[in-house]
Amino acid sequence: MTLRPARLFLYLILAVFCVYYLLPLYVMLVNSLKPLSEITSGGMMALPGDWTTAAWTNAWSQAQVGVEATGLKPYFMNSFLMVVPAVAIATLMGALNGYVLTKWSFKGATVLFGLILFGCFIPFQIVLIPMARALGFLGLAGTVPGLIFVHIIYGISFSTLYFRNYYAAFPTELVRAAEIDGAGFFTIFWRIMLPNSGPIAVVCVIWLFTNIWNDFLFGASFADYDSQPMTVALNNLVQSSTGVKEYNVHFAGAIMAALPTLLVYIVAGRFFVRGLMSGSVKG
Repeated sequence: MTLRPARLFLYLILAVFCVYYLLPLYVMLVNSLKPLSEITSGGMMALPGDWTTAAWTNAWSQAQVGVEATGLKPYFMNSFLMVVPAVAIATLMGALNGYVLTKWSFKGATVLFGLILFGCFIPFQIVLIPMARALGFLGLAGTVPGLIFVHIIYGISFSTLYFRNYYAAFPTELVRAAEIDGAGFFTIFWRIMLPNSGPIAVVCVIWLFTNIWNDFLFGASFADYDSQPMTVALNNLVQSSTGVKEYNVHFAGAIMAALPTLLVYIVAGRFFVRGLMSGSVKG
């Protein structure tokens, strides 16, 4: 099948944009596999002459000069310990909120949804001092559970929005039929609503995972040395270099920090688009 000139031109334009978009990743990956001497000699775009994974080892597990940290490994685990429960709880609470707001109508439901939705538009910087005082009062300041709490609070607004719009298109007659058969509030939620929420749950999980994993402000503000997430540790790794900057180590660390979100989009990206089309922008 021959391509029309217009379509061929479109593909060429898309290819150019694709190369332009992937060029920074290429530079990071290639230079993370070079010794520092090759980078400082001015060959950042060239393939490595001497392939080595020493920079990855240094970024992951070896101590940096003048810093007590032992690489990014413990902070990588901190990020996972933070993001997994935060995403799970925020998604579950958003599903429950969406279920209540759409299938159990009550006076003031619209006002309540508006107040929850308002949380999507509150800038992070505004809540730093109140949140710090709240974490101190709860005894969660400088801990991973404290960061989990912060991200759950911020994630509930978005997850409620997604699930509320998705459940608005869900057949209410099915819920009423379950009520007639004797199913209670939580039985309907666990047996009917949640099992049919796969597409929007994927959207919510990807959105929350990306935002929580990439967060820097809350991690820098509310974590102490032992509970820092990956993003804060990466910043410290870059700032800790004295004298000659270890660009290969910095590039390797940056790829490590970006790899989980990249894998999430590669594995579940098609489900993300499908979930959006299934109702997350309806209502």
